Amino acid sequence: MGDQPSFIEEARREQIIRATIETLDEIGYVNISLAKIAKKAKVSTGLISYHFKDKEDVLNHTLIYLLKKQFEYIQDRVSEKETANDQLITFIDASLAYQVTHRINNIALIEIIFNARTEDNIPYYKLSNDEEDPIYMHLQKILRYGQETNEFSEFDLKNVSIMIQGATAESMLMTDENFDIESYKNDLVYMVTKMVK
Repeated sequence: MGDQPSFIEEARREQIIRATIETLDEIGYVNISLAKIAKKAKVSTGLISYHFKDKEDVLNHTLIYLLKKQFEYIQDRVSEKETANDQLITFIDASLAYQVTHRINNIALIEIIFNARTEDNIPYYKLSNDEEDPIYMHLQKILRYGQETNEFSEFDLKNVSIMIQGATAESMLMTDENFDIESYKNDLVYMVTKMVK
């Protein structure tokens, strides 16, 4: 029990992580430092060092936090639906809606994935393992369920999961002001539902 962080410690860690997200959005990964995170969080760098080993530890915990929040947002909405078809449509809708409603989180996520490196100097984006991605696994589960209930036809689960997730994730990188995400969502839902039937 002594190793478990208290409610106050958890709240403080989340405060630091949220400040890290805002700082990544404002100045990017390359310019981030514990001092700048501390300033944004209105705490001392010593307090950050009490909760996290170093800057990399803060950023790793921020990455985990961002992925968890995105997964929970999508899963909460999908779990309300019963049929595989409704779950799939909701998965696409929620994936795209999250990007609009949590824009700063997406920027922070991109900053970490494309700039952070492991101790062996390997970029994070080269480490992606779909088998460990809860969003990807959830999508595969929906597609498998659709095949088991004969709502969907037979197709390669991995290939179709990659296509759908690629199409939803790619819109995160769109900066064109004229990009109509609602129209994009409707077209994507139309194409995906035709593909899986």
